[in-house]
Amino acid sequence: MTERVLIEGLQVSKHLYDFIETQALPGTGVASDAFWRGMAHLAHEFGPKNRALLQVREDMQSQIDEWHKTNRDKADDAAAYQAFLKDIGYLVDEPTDFEVSTANVDPEIATTPGAQLVVPITNARFALNAANARWGSLYDALYGTDALGDLPQGRGYDAERGARVIAWAKGFLDKSVPLTGGSWADVTGLSVADGVLSLSGVDGLKAPAAFKGVNSDGSEYLFENNGLHVIVVVNFEHAIGSNDPAHIADVILESAVSTIMDCEDSVAAVDAEDKALAYANWLGLMRGDLQESFYKGGKTITRSLNADRMFTDVYGMSITLKGRSLMLIRNVGHLMTNPAILDRDGAEIGEGLMDALTTVMIAMHDLQRDSGNSVHGSVYVVKPKMHGPDEVAFTDAIFTFVEQTLGLPQNTVKIGIMDEERRTSANLKACIKEAQARVAFINTGFLDRTGDEIHTSMEAGPMIPKGMMKTSK
Repeated sequence: MTERVLIEGLQVSKHLYDFIETQALPGTGVASDAFWRGMAHLAHEFGPKNRALLQVREDMQSQIDEWHKTNRDKADDAAAYQAFLKDIGYLVDEPTDFEVSTANVDPEIATTPGAQLVVPITNARFALNAANARWGSLYDALYGTDALGDLPQGRGYDAERGARVIAWAKGFLDKSVPLTGGSWADVTGLSVADGVLSLSGVDGLKAPAAFKGVNSDGSEYLFENNGLHVIVVVNFEHAIGSNDPAHIADVILESAVSTIMDCEDSVAAVDAEDKALAYANWLGLMRGDLQESFYKGGKTITRSLNADRMFTDVYGMSITLKGRSLMLIRNVGHLMTNPAILDRDGAEIGEGLMDALTTVMIAMHDLQRDSGNSVHGSVYVVKPKMHGPDEVAFTDAIFTFVEQTLGLPQNTVKIGIMDEERRTSANLKACIKEAQARVAFINTGFLDRTGDEIHTSMEAGPMIPKGMMKTSK
């Protein structure tokens, strides 16, 4: 039987309570009583509203099912169906044009084009790997995958495959950091003097401004293309570098610029122990001290967050590039509950309410340190599986209350709206308007989206295949 702590009318699992009291809250400046009062308010004031919104879902679905059953003769009458959906409030009037006013959005979302990863927050090793995927070895990626058209054979080093990797990488450099003439395959050396890059064996860069700087020991040369960085690594002693005319040992690419640390889609947290594990890993990421050790190849390997990368630019000034992807935290949607905390009636509280206050409180550790996750003092929460603008407005109200409880400026929390439910897709502009001061991105999950299409229209008749559904109007 779960041991519980009674506080502010809540029955909190002692396992979760101890974690929050001894690990998560210290260092945030948030008092224990303020936190638990906030959690109780979410449970007892927002909880009923949450349940009412879920009942709206159920009622609408029942009405849609009944309409399809009684209107078989109108199966192809789109106008009649849309009129019905408007009548029950499923479709709302599209709002007039407006401007999104979200401020203090980090460049990884606002301006930098790059890949985004999703990883289960309950797996520390995976989470660290994803955060560190901000930078990746092009040589390793080419050698170890089928990007060249085939997979590596055997365990030993394949010199022929290695030569193909190097040729492909230098062809990539020819496209992304082009030269005035010749190829990167013709480069026999790199050096910097008085901020000027020299490339032996060729005339130089087609766009000299693409060279951004060099690190302190002259082993890493930094270039930029389309807002993303490319690092050419020079190493005379490395096996590959010693045999390369320019001693290039690797090409490092800026890769996954953001990562969703996931409490929902890739995670099933069913009790307090699961939630405490998820929150503990998020805490380690926000403090920057998360580590995970594992045994591989006869030795113990320890993963931790990468440090920032340091360079000196052409003017002799320091450049600091973030060593980790921008981390977002995906909270659970409005539907789920969790027994980690029970309300005054002994009912499980909404897991999304629990996530909202706890994950943002934990993110305050990052807001209070230098060289952390957000350079603009923002917290990024991805909110999944919302049905329509009323549920988005409810999410906005939740985070407004969370900010007030934790003493954060309004709209510190930015949200990503997951457009993965049909009522959200059909009313997307209205959904965005409800969070216009804190929405940071929109993302679509096709598996959820097509699943909700099928669920909503189950009584309408047979469905077209998913592939056709994804491309249909």
